[in-house]
Amino acid sequence: MKVDYLILGAGFTGATLAERIARELGKRVLVVDRRNHIGGNAYDEYDPSGVLVHRYGPHIFHTQSKKVWDYLSRFTEWRPYYHRVRAMVEGKAVPLPFSLASLRRLFSERLADRLEEKLLTHFGYGSRVPILRLKEAQDPDLRFLAEYVYKNVFEGYTLKQWGLRPEELSPSVTGRVPILVSYDERYFQDPYQAMPKEGYTALFRRMLDHPNIKVLLGADWKEVEGEVRFHRLIFTGPMDEFFGYLHGPLPYRSLRFRLEHHPQPWFQEVGTVNYPGEHPFTRITEFKHLTGQDLLPHTTVAYEYPEAYTPGENEPYYPVPREENEERLRLYQEEAAKLKTVLFAGRLGDYRYYNMDQAVARALKLFEEVARG
Repeated sequence: MKVDYLILGAGFTGATLAERIARELGKRVLVVDRRNHIGGNAYDEYDPSGVLVHRYGPHIFHTQSKKVWDYLSRFTEWRPYYHRVRAMVEGKAVPLPFSLASLRRLFSERLADRLEEKLLTHFGYGSRVPILRLKEAQDPDLRFLAEYVYKNVFEGYTLKQWGLRPEELSPSVTGRVPILVSYDERYFQDPYQAMPKEGYTALFRRMLDHPNIKVLLGADWKEVEGEVRFHRLIFTGPMDEFFGYLHGPLPYRSLRFRLEHHPQPWFQEVGTVNYPGEHPFTRITEFKHLTGQDLLPHTTVAYEYPEAYTPGENEPYYPVPREENEERLRLYQEEAAKLKTVLFAGRLGDYRYYNMDQAVARALKLFEEVARG
């Protein structure tokens, strides 16, 4: 088989690039994925009870980019949805990100008033204050709040999720879980927030529905390497795997999910509840909140268990952002720069902790470079 572009990976990065290259450049594209489905980790499907479940954990679409929003809107209608998350702290379900509303759930009115006043004075309404920054505050009340949130919300969850203490991770990770100086209980504050009306898999089918695109599933990239002739290769899998772990493996974190069906309309009050304490799982997600299937008389939830990534045994979900890993990544980037016909992109290909919209934005930018030749 001969194609212009061979794209390895049918997730957001691979599908976006395939669609743009096929539609805008008129090039022939073969998309290969070793899984038996398109959509990467955003893949969703109906379980036996009719609940639309996200097989690889909850994927909530949100973005600040109108460009990304407009692009994906070509392939789906949207269902308005604001994700809400609770964390179990001292037996109480409190809003996340930790906010002024969270103060009211946990502390006396007098203490909550004092802490709110100081947060507003020091940072201003609407601010997002990283927890590690708040720990450096001079004010004793703010330091108390920082230590409380760090211990009861942040530290335990981070240890389970990453196998590392918060201080051992890049600020790009620790900054994702701030204290929010407002009463906004939405988990995200981006201007564009919604869920694909028919699900993510339907969105991907439309993206890849073009006569210039062929899709091969259930095939490892090494199996087709010698069978397909191509002009350029776009690789969205792990960069270290591509180079045969020449400079040693780049570490990733993986996840394991346990789905439970319940013969009742609802299991919990919001889409996701985090468990930063003693439980082995980090969170429980109830999919009906996400999909809007309110009329179903039953529900399905997913328990999420982080674990170490072992090639061949589980999936690499998250690059581990640490300076020592950046040094190894630079060695692989130097190898990649030597290749004239291979491009790397995506969460695994770039070794970057992208959200879905960031993966699409990266793919659109890379397409512009490809289009310029």
